[in-house]
Amino acid sequence: MAFRTIKGTHDILPEDSAHWQKLERIIHDTAARFGYSEIRTPIFEDTSLFSRSVGEDTDIVSKEMYTWEDRSGGSLTLRPELTAPVVRAYIQHNLGRKSPLQRLYYMGPLFRRERPQKGRQRQFHQFGIEAFGSEFPEQDAEIIAIGHTIFSELGLKDISLKLNSLGSGECRSQYTHALKNYLSPLKDQLSSTSQQRLETNPLRILDTKNPDEQNLIADAPTIADYWTADDKIHFSTVQQLLNELNIPFEIDYQMVRGLDYYTRTTFEFISGNLGAQDAICGGGRYDGLVETLGGKPTPAIGFAAGMERILMSMDFDNNNTEHNTVYLINLVESASGQALSMANELRELGYNVITDTLRRSLKAQLRDANRVGALKAVIIGEEELKNETVQINCGKSFSCTSNCSDGSDCCHEQCNSKNPKRVVKRKNPVQ
Repeated sequence: MAFRTIKGTHDILPEDSAHWQKLERIIHDTAARFGYSEIRTPIFEDTSLFSRSVGEDTDIVSKEMYTWEDRSGGSLTLRPELTAPVVRAYIQHNLGRKSPLQRLYYMGPLFRRERPQKGRQRQFHQFGIEAFGSEFPEQDAEIIAIGHTIFSELGLKDISLKLNSLGSGECRSQYTHALKNYLSPLKDQLSSTSQQRLETNPLRILDTKNPDEQNLIADAPTIADYWTADDKIHFSTVQQLLNELNIPFEIDYQMVRGLDYYTRTTFEFISGNLGAQDAICGGGRYDGLVETLGGKPTPAIGFAAGMERILMSMDFDNNNTEHNTVYLINLVESASGQALSMANELRELGYNVITDTLRRSLKAQLRDANRVGALKAVIIGEEELKNETVQINCGKSFSCTSNCSDGSDCCHEQCNSKNPKRVVKRKNPVQ
């Protein structure tokens, strides 16, 4: 039988890996510039960590988690999200003692048993940013600014930011009660899923993609009607700070996020290139979560972003190779050791060097140099070996036969020759 990937999973092939590496590199670099340090947590955790944090009545806990009983009788779960594990690590290792403000980021695979579709798989990847210790709106603005910076660095277009506040815990409780009272007379017009949510988590109905249900909730009460005075000041300040950072946003009172632990500021970055599943990043405050999981009361805020969805929104050229890549072609079998030594010399100088180990013809190797997008092809033949020289072929197409007209270093970005080719004396020939 021929084995294939499990439904809802996918391979990341070599031609796609460069895209992932670019995304990961920008995440690492941006997080570092903002003063955030990476944290890595286990793939699986105690099941109760997610049921207590995410909420028993959420779709994640009730329907989507991969859970099993281990040999000791405990219940373990493949992590469906990463905020709760990070909070667990924050508490377990007393990170709050080391600094009153902990700035952390992460990336890695997550697992949810849901219906696979475009931009949504059963194994998927997220990166996230979390900050512990500050209750002030400046921290909210910084977190959002990190997301905005990363998406700008990636060159994402048609990205918008939706902003809301769920207020304090008391505010959210009052609003939930009011929303339930509004929707209960309309129960028969709701889908079976929304009818269930009406009893367990009415706020989730606001996330519906059903046009008929969207019409039903158009006149529903909004969370803003239940904000406290402090909630209003906090949210107003967040907006002011974002304006000063030149980060555009729109208020969406029906954007509530699907997890139970959110308080006050919530937000989503939306891509116009993804259709119905358009959120690439979402987050908000969770000031009560650390205490819920056994820690001291600690304000916190963060976000998580789907890496597959981000990559779907990015534009790539066909050349995945860095611009300092050299393709070293050895046409003399007896000189293979010297060729490998030269390749290492070039690598020590900072070049990416590809060598052919199939002993193919010059034509075949030049064709492969084109395929990988190499900047230069260095050729070692009998004559070059005798004279301790190499030929450097440069250009967008490695099929050249003529020499460069000048004696300067040559590459396809600088040489005006249509088919540049140079013979260069090696400064430090390898014996």
